[in-house]
Amino acid sequence: MVQYNLLAPTPHLNNEEHTTTLLSRPSTKIFHIVSPPHFQSDLFCQNEDEWVTLLQGEATLTIAEEPHLLKAGDTLLIPANTPHQVMDTSEKPLAMWLAVHVG
Repeated sequence: MVQYNLLAPTPHLNNEEHTTTLLSRPSTKIFHIVSPPHFQSDLFCQNEDEWVTLLQGEATLTIAEEPHLLKAGDTLLIPANTPHQVMDTSEKPLAMWLAVHVG
């Protein structure tokens, strides 16, 4: 059994997201992600559904070119093959995510 604290102190980010894989199964993957301040990601378009929740901080995402402002506790389901991108993230507290990819 592996224990992991979702709210543990964050390592230094160097302007890149820190991603930890918490579970990896053939059809399901769970990730813990910490975004640096004012982060903008590449454009994603995965072959699986992605459910995300913002554990702390704030973030703005575009999903199919529509902006969504997320605050701590908000969740989204991003359907498979839907273009999406993180456009901005908060500085204090840092944006911290839980993401579940379901194939």
